[in-house]
Amino acid sequence: MPVVGFLSSGSKESDTVRLPAFWRGLNETGYVEGRNVASEYRWADDRYDSLSALAANLVERQPSVIATIGSPAAALAAKTATSTIPIVFAISGDPTNLGLVASFNRPGGNGTGTTTFGTLIVPKQFEVLHEAVPRATVIGCLVNRLNPNVETNTKEAQKAASKLGLQLRILNAGTERDIETAFTTFVQQQADGLVIVADALFNSRPKELVALAARHALPTIYQYREFAAAGGLISYGSSLADAYRQAGTYAGRILKGEKAGDLPVLQATKVELILNLRTAKALGITFPISLLGRADEVIE
Repeated sequence: MPVVGFLSSGSKESDTVRLPAFWRGLNETGYVEGRNVASEYRWADDRYDSLSALAANLVERQPSVIATIGSPAAALAAKTATSTIPIVFAISGDPTNLGLVASFNRPGGNGTGTTTFGTLIVPKQFEVLHEAVPRATVIGCLVNRLNPNVETNTKEAQKAASKLGLQLRILNAGTERDIETAFTTFVQQQADGLVIVADALFNSRPKELVALAARHALPTIYQYREFAAAGGLISYGSSLADAYRQAGTYAGRILKGEKAGDLPVLQATKVELILNLRTAKALGITFPISLLGRADEVIE
């Protein structure tokens, strides 16, 4: 029976929002966990510095394919640990800039996967938040200092804020405790709004982040729909579940004999704007008609 190895930067609990989508993709190719494919899991529990050891341990099991879940750091750890076992990633950054693949159309090597291109979403998040809350002049931006994309995301945030004439306050969070501290600091800095950049640490905590934003009455925009559904003000980005489903499909195709290096990296093509009217009302915000007209979904 083939074995799918999972290397995750998150925890067993946080991956309950990722794994079902991945397995749906595998199921579409004819594989069912426990029936005709086995699984091996390694979780870093948000301790990114443990990923290298976990990747090496997983490689010793010689799985048929390794799926890296969550942060690009997991994919990089797997790539360092093996150059022969196929790797399928689902990330939000540019895999070529990270050194995961040679190109999108011809990845080469032993890796391929999907990307939601979170870095390109950042400037648009600033624009949408500014349109929704035009009175906001000081905008906070939350990033994870351990994310390999942090430098690029920070630069994009700075350019977007400068273009809109906004004062920017960037804070880094690498742990759950850092997140709570960051929200308190944003309030002390008199931030009028907040952009949360996509990251595995944040993506696995939609309810917690939405609750913090509500507690501090801070208008916040997120990348994925899961946040707006949990009560977040706005989400703007592609589908996280769809990215993991596509990664699962790729894993299945590799199990059937295709080579990872021959499968082009899949890019998210659909971007969704989700507005939460209930949260807007609680914050005293009235969405402009122009924004409501562009929304793919309005949660009432």
